[in-house]
Amino acid sequence: MAAFLSANIGNIIVIMILIAVVSLAIRSMIKDRKSGKGGCGCGCANCAMHGKCHAAKK
Repeated sequence: MAAFLSANIGNIIVIMILIAVVSLAIRSMIKDRKSGKGGCGCGCANCAMHGKCHAAKK
């Protein structure tokens, strides 16, 4: 096991960094979605799909 880790330490570190970056991106997308922000980041006022992607707020 130690030989495997020492032979592949570079790959393991890169994979761990990629997993962390992807996790943070997904977390940010979920947080934005829960707060009502759109996916494009420009708001819904001028969007062609205005009113279609978000339920009407009461």
